Amino acid sequence: MIKFENLTKYYGELCAVDNVSFEVKKGEILGFLGPNGAGKTTTYRILTGYLQATSGTIKVKDYDIHEHQLEIKKLIGYLPESAPIYHDMLVYDYLNYVADIRGVPADKKLDHIKELANLCSLNEVMHMTVSELSKGYRQRVGIAHALMGDPEILVLDEPTVGLDPNQIADTREIIKRIGKEKTIIFSTHILSEAEATCDRIIIIDKGKVAADYTIEELRELTKNQSFEKLFRKITRGGH
Repeated sequence: MIKFENLTKYYGELCAVDNVSFEVKKGEILGFLGPNGAGKTTTYRILTGYLQATSGTIKVKDYDIHEHQLEIKKLIGYLPESAPIYHDMLVYDYLNYVADIRGVPADKKLDHIKELANLCSLNEVMHMTVSELSKGYRQRVGIAHALMGDPEILVLDEPTVGLDPNQIADTREIIKRIGKEKTIIFSTHILSEAEATCDRIIIIDKGKVAADYTIEELRELTKNQSFEKLFRKITRGGH
């Protein structure tokens, strides 16, 4: 479904992503983990067309990121770490606006917005302005935005950052429901969340892939040590 091939990105002399290669299967929920500055967000921005790679490429289905950026963007719903939503708009008006941008047909738009409102538990706030919402609800609006137009792939950058435990649990359930039908890549600093939600986990450190485990392999590795201890070992050069 998605193939990263020797992906590299330099900012001046700083190598933010260093020869990264891995594949994401169709229908997989992939957790993309790493310490701050590891290269996760840069990788996302290249995948979603916001940045150009210095070298290497990404292929999505039969499309190459260098040659078919628009086609790839149509396949992807992207939620950056801070959801870029207009705070002065009503939630319904905002989702209606996004539907127009994503090219949702007029005769299907209302039903699609209702479907996303149900999926993301937004019905009780559709009449409110975004500025009135809690951070948890704003993240839900951001997820609904990413889902608009029914993309095949979701890319979620720290979707639970800054949320309280109840909001984290709600967002996790939304991701798991979505994952029954879509391919998802999401990053998180909450290791237990990745373990509970993902089919597979990739750990990136200093711009390189430091570990790649299925959830079954991870559970086997953490029988005698915590996931947090394993993560610290991997990201401190102990792998």
